[in-house]
Amino acid sequence: MVEVEGTVQRSEKAQRGVELLPSRVTVISRAEVPLPLGVIDKVGAELDTRFNHRVIDLRKPSVRAIFELRSALLAGFRSAFLSRDFIEIETPKLLREGAEGGATLFPVDYFETRAYLAQSPQLYKQMLMSAGFERVFEIAPAWRAEPSDTVRHLTEFTSLDLEVAYPEGADGLRTILEEVLVDALRSTHQELAARKNPLASNIPDVRTPFPRIPFARAEEWLGRPGAEQDFGSEDEKAIGARVQNDFGVPFYYLIDYPTAVKSHTFYAQRQDGNPRATWYCDLDFRGWEIASGGLREHRIDRLRENFVAAGLDPERFGGYLEAFRYGMPPHGGFGFGVDRLITLLAGLSNIREARLFPRDRYRLDP
Repeated sequence: MVEVEGTVQRSEKAQRGVELLPSRVTVISRAEVPLPLGVIDKVGAELDTRFNHRVIDLRKPSVRAIFELRSALLAGFRSAFLSRDFIEIETPKLLREGAEGGATLFPVDYFETRAYLAQSPQLYKQMLMSAGFERVFEIAPAWRAEPSDTVRHLTEFTSLDLEVAYPEGADGLRTILEEVLVDALRSTHQELAARKNPLASNIPDVRTPFPRIPFARAEEWLGRPGAEQDFGSEDEKAIGARVQNDFGVPFYYLIDYPTAVKSHTFYAQRQDGNPRATWYCDLDFRGWEIASGGLREHRIDRLRENFVAAGLDPERFGGYLEAFRYGMPPHGGFGFGVDRLITLLAGLSNIREARLFPRDRYRLDP
């Protein structure tokens, strides 16, 4: 690394139209040679090589552009939420119980007992509904102990969560999410364009409302009506292609998820007129699930029934249920995968590229 002082003057021969005539050059620190990967050349490197030497990889302008996008997008989300009277919250990341069962929890030694890294802020943001915090959001890390080695999954990821009391039904909740997303995308485009970031052109100009595709219709598209099986990655790609063909839009909701598919999600509200279906949905973008949520069960007696149906002991969730004993308003919300959205907006081949220092099944360093 060097520090150079001199005179800047115009030059037709220089690539940027100017050149520096140095009068003093100071060596600040020396770099080992050769570098483990190129910074300014176009020679590619394996993903593991890039992550093993991540600091050097991050020097590339094309990589920096990804994190300028990330910064602008998160700022856009915050602005969109705050303009709608949401409060930003911070919930605990060390928990006694997980929000989505124990199979994907990371255990942690916590003094004389066992704790777990948070899969999501789900239980706490619901508890705040009872406290009168009627519109909240959080942007924070979360962890899933899934032994997945796909381009869509991470062990440590950033989750954007929102919760709303007294939503105007399931569709009113969806409207809030899609309008926040559209505002965030527009401000992201403006910020990147001002920075002359090449990824500005990747930000889609989308309109609301997004299409609502019933789960049953998507099953028919896949040729398996009534199967009530959750969609895998290839299913999601096929559905995304169908939506693009029929509606010409990148964002869409998959609504009315069957209770059988969401049986592990004890807080998902079942439809009173059709208990085989929930008020839950996914928000997908070009064949990738990027958000999931819906109306929550606010009635404590039915919530206890859902615990039992999911094979969970309600007594182990005493702190959570306490909030429901003294008045819980109707409410709902979403968990949103920030890293997945950035992966798609930046045109990346692997979600690990969307994080500065990714963590997966095999990587704990650097």
